[in-house]
Amino acid sequence: MKALRRLLAGLLLCLVLPCAASAGVLTRELLEKKFPAPLMIGEKDEAMPVWPVLKQNGPATELVGYLFESIDFAAVPGFAGVPVNLLVALDAQGSFLDVQMISHHEPVFLDGLGEEPLHKFVSQYRGISLKQNVVIGTAGGSGNDASAHIDGVAKATASVRIINQSMLSAALKVARKKLGFSAVQDPDRIARVRQDVAETIAFKDLVGSGLFKRFVLRNADVEKAYAGTEGAGLDDVALAQPDEAFTDMQVALVSVPAIGRSLLDNGSVARLAGRLEEGDHALLVRWRGRYGPISERFVAGTQPDRLTLSQGGLPIEMRDLNLDLRLHNEGEGGEEGEEDGKAYEGMKVFRVIAQAGLDPAQALNLSLRVTRLKGMIYPEHFGQDFVFSYRLPERFYMLPAGEEKSWLPVWKQPWPELALIATALVVLFAALARQSVLAADACRFNLFRMGYLAFTLLFLGWYAQGQLSIVNITGAIHALKDGRNLDFMLYDPVSVVVWCAVFLSLFLWGRGTFCGWLCPFGALQEFTGKLGKWLRLPQVHIRQRYDAQLRRLKYVVLLAILGSVFVSTAYTDKMVEIEPFKTAITLGFVRSWRAP
Repeated sequence: MKALRRLLAGLLLCLVLPCAASAGVLTRELLEKKFPAPLMIGEKDEAMPVWPVLKQNGPATELVGYLFESIDFAAVPGFAGVPVNLLVALDAQGSFLDVQMISHHEPVFLDGLGEEPLHKFVSQYRGISLKQNVVIGTAGGSGNDASAHIDGVAKATASVRIINQSMLSAALKVARKKLGFSAVQDPDRIARVRQDVAETIAFKDLVGSGLFKRFVLRNADVEKAYAGTEGAGLDDVALAQPDEAFTDMQVALVSVPAIGRSLLDNGSVARLAGRLEEGDHALLVRWRGRYGPISERFVAGTQPDRLTLSQGGLPIEMRDLNLDLRLHNEGEGGEEGEEDGKAYEGMKVFRVIAQAGLDPAQALNLSLRVTRLKGMIYPEHFGQDFVFSYRLPERFYMLPAGEEKSWLPVWKQPWPELALIATALVVLFAALARQSVLAADACRFNLFRMGYLAFTLLFLGWYAQGQLSIVNITGAIHALKDGRNLDFMLYDPVSVVVWCAVFLSLFLWGRGTFCGWLCPFGALQEFTGKLGKWLRLPQVHIRQRYDAQLRRLKYVVLLAILGSVFVSTAYTDKMVEIEPFKTAITLGFVRSWRAP
């Protein structure tokens, strides 16, 4: 009892004392051992906790990149309620030089799968750029310039998602401050195009309001840009006709429903919709004049070779959809720039995939590259970029509300499983609401119960990983103790749905709903017990008096585990191993041996 009182006193003391803020643990000396010569570790930045990595290149000292700990920038709690901490090496171009795990308390890696799969997972980030969208999938995923596919870890899906979010959030904060990535947006924090704006806009109003943005570059403008360079005076036509149009382009974001329907005919709208996926954007460009956004060497279906798109200084890939689209309002009177009767000579529509992170609330910066040649056999090339912007009015997009909700995509992916689980919960609640009817026929009740327990064990437990655990509770307490929110739990949608059902059932039927119907480990015990009887294994019966006394022991164990959260995370990591749920259900009895 004295020990119990001391434990409770310590628990209360921890509740009233302020919690220390999380902070990095590495020193410059430790980093120098991890990154030896020819690399050099500079002094820690006074404004933010990063170390510059330098290299001697002749007489000059070059910046290689930055080292930092993820916990200093994105303390995202893991499933133990404690943030993971990663050492991240980011080069000067925003690519990962290296990622190493410093510390974590993820139960599935501590005493489950072991730490080797975790180290292998984080090592995959080497060479990936922050300009790419990281997709956690299975082996064999294909990547491209806009996305990078890395392998996840089976039975640790939620944990690796949290680790991924911690690392990317921290790296983006450093990149914004140190590498000029001012406009890099988390894909879940960019604005979304509104699909409910159904207005129809007249053609001349599309042009006049900048929704069908016109960009005119005259010969004199191009010559002026080349003035004082070796490329000046090389264009005889520009010198002879300075006021003539060098290029006359119009641009529209036709993936915005109101703009697309107002500008394109019905057939074109349908063909375009069939080629776009959710979140994609489509930029229509038409042109006339001496110079267009594509050259004679352009190959359909590829990137335009003269026109580039960027936001905040970062290039955004766009590719030709190779679609034949028609403007149903083309040729109406009053369109700006057609009073001379000259028709536009070319038109293309370029797709920007959702993963590229184009933010419709920000300006779309388009750059036209103009090249002049000097010489015949081995000509010299002289280039100039001409930039213009396209911006959507606010009524066409929705800004993200509230805090960053990076867990939202996690809920979209397993929706069939969630729908099935929700249906099963409705069936169970309906059955329990009419228990007298269900239990009236013993055979019917037994068939229903065995069928439902099979679903709980096989699908909810081993397949969907919906085993509720003491780890969920200790993780929540740890996060609240340290002043963090419980958003980390939302990375495991199945568990959240089951927790909500269990919480509701406590007020209706007590804890029997979970223990008797929704606990996969309990279902495994029941099936094992029935199998033992069928095999006529010896049965051990404990006297009721001893059974009642032993039942009280579990509450002492529960109190000790919960109290350890306020004493030491290391103690909690060891004590939660008393619970067999993770070994039997989460890991399917496949786990590493604990090191001595």
